[in-house]
Amino acid sequence: MNDSDQPAVLLVVGDASETVDTLYPYFRLQEAGFRPVVVAPERRTYQMVMHEVRPGWTITKEWEGYQIAADLAFSEVDPAGYEGIFFSGGRAPEYLRYDEDLLRITRHFFDEAKPIASVCHGVEIPAYAGCLAGRRMATVAKCRHDLEVAGGVYLDEPCVIDGNLVSGRTYHDHGHFIGPWIALLLERVSPG
Repeated sequence: MNDSDQPAVLLVVGDASETVDTLYPYFRLQEAGFRPVVVAPERRTYQMVMHEVRPGWTITKEWEGYQIAADLAFSEVDPAGYEGIFFSGGRAPEYLRYDEDLLRITRHFFDEAKPIASVCHGVEIPAYAGCLAGRRMATVAKCRHDLEVAGGVYLDEPCVIDGNLVSGRTYHDHGHFIGPWIALLLERVSPG
């Protein structure tokens, strides 16, 4: 099968997206027969990071991770052509959430009830887009406020499924929530 024949799924990134948060779903999508399409503010290479709270630290420590190239800028995306979306963690969402094109894309996936996954700081994007009222989600504890201010319900669990929305707290939860999200994507492209 040619890559262009595969159903496509968006992965939202920016500088300081978390490396594991981004690459784990990227490769899992490929394994499942989807074409991951990396989208960001503009077409260029982005610097991902590795971050976690280390013993003795009370805040997140961050190191440079791998780089990833964006296939498309947010302004170039017609979300109707994509089956699902993934909001990666790291510090990137804190800045990306103000991009009007990303907000347009985000609202499309919620309005159309397409499969959505979010981890860690990824919640900041749909929260700012006004898409989380009444929705149940997991996120990293320090983003609980963003979720609750947007009207969402915080759950401290490795996988929360609320209809088309699947979420986890951090990359430590990927083995719990990525599989159910991919199952929703597979169900969408091969109903029946």
